[in-house]
Amino acid sequence: MTSEERDAHWMGLALDQARLAAEAGEVPVGAVVVKDGQVIATGRNAPINSQDPTAHAEVVALREAARVVGNYRLEGCSLYVTLEPCAMCSGAMLHARLDRVVYGAADARTGVAGSVLNLFSHPQLNHQTQLTSGVMAEACGQLLKDFFKPRRLNIEPLREDALRTPDSAFANLPDYPWPPHFVSDLPSIQGLRLHYLDEGSVEADVTWLCLHGNPAWSFLYRKMIPVWLAAGHRVVAPDLIGFGKSDKPKKDNFHRFDTHRQSLLELIERLDLQRVVLVVQDWGGILGLTLPMAAPDRYQGLLAMNTLLATGEAPLSPGFLAWREWCKSQPLFDVGKLFARGNREMSDLETQAYNAPFPDKGFRAALRAFPPMVPEFPDSDGAAIARQAQMFWRNEWQGQSFMAIGQKDPVLGEPVMRQLKTQIRGCPEPMVLPHAGHFVQEQGQAIAEAAVRHFRP
Repeated sequence: MTSEERDAHWMGLALDQARLAAEAGEVPVGAVVVKDGQVIATGRNAPINSQDPTAHAEVVALREAARVVGNYRLEGCSLYVTLEPCAMCSGAMLHARLDRVVYGAADARTGVAGSVLNLFSHPQLNHQTQLTSGVMAEACGQLLKDFFKPRRLNIEPLREDALRTPDSAFANLPDYPWPPHFVSDLPSIQGLRLHYLDEGSVEADVTWLCLHGNPAWSFLYRKMIPVWLAAGHRVVAPDLIGFGKSDKPKKDNFHRFDTHRQSLLELIERLDLQRVVLVVQDWGGILGLTLPMAAPDRYQGLLAMNTLLATGEAPLSPGFLAWREWCKSQPLFDVGKLFARGNREMSDLETQAYNAPFPDKGFRAALRAFPPMVPEFPDSDGAAIARQAQMFWRNEWQGQSFMAIGQKDPVLGEPVMRQLKTQIRGCPEPMVLPHAGHFVQEQGQAIAEAAVRHFRP
């Protein structure tokens, strides 16, 4: 038997222990200690059932091995573990003076045998342990994925300074059948949970990245997403923090231009989005139009609807200033009625869907914060980055562009959009929808169909 075959054999026994951990409701990590070609100890994760924070698989196996040999020093022993060890376990392994440590799957968050750092590589330590990684990594990793998959929607803890809209609020949403996806470890939002839709193949020729504004959420794109999926494309539609199914900070002052922009950049990087057509409206454009210059190679197109580049150099439109004052005077405005006012054909269920994320006033910090956040002056938060974006769109943009205008929008209507058109290199004559208002996506099927034709690969 070759050394690779022996390693796979012992790792297979460690996987057996990991499966037993999973059956007991513990994170599936298993370990075995081998000496002179024999297993002398086994261990599996047990911190939950034993109420012991040190009861990781490796520590359990080390304790048993030390009992068997009658010595806390385990010279001549090798430890096999299915997951890259953490700092606690690695310290115990070095203290035990193991000859060798072999692990399966890497742990990008807490692994200290090469991922976060390599505790075993420091020559200053008085004992050097041989390290081997990646043995049966795929099988070890798949066991962890299978364990967490049914739990992933509920494992993210809620920050004390935030609220999370109950899942029941989103029951029976009309024309919104897509399962949720969540990410809660983006550095910019520090443990808040961000929701996004992700439909279609990652290998698709086009990925439509759909960014909503205030007070909307990804539900706004429900009439456009089916068109793009039918064309064989991918659609990613996040909910900004404070909106939709994403977590909602309790304090208005959480919401800053740079925070929301950075969270979008991090999500794009996390999902490694390629061949992107950026779809923006309202705040989706105020934020989204500043994104492509950070990674131009990811983007091949822009679909802009009723939005602007807020550079602080030109006065905000009278319509927007009136909207901002209205929001200030009506902090508990009915979100659904706002949408229905400009879209008379909306059903009661659709109207309720726009209210769903905000069951009471405690969930509404973003609704209060966003109107005054629009950069108004050259030194406003976000204005400088918007001016950089303006130069990018004028001089460096290499992709295709498509523009749709809801003519009945009193806030970011045709005059604002015509001005934006002059700032986008190569932007053709817009598609004008005479009966559409600010939330132009409510007439989005026709726009999506025209966009498919325009951006045909």
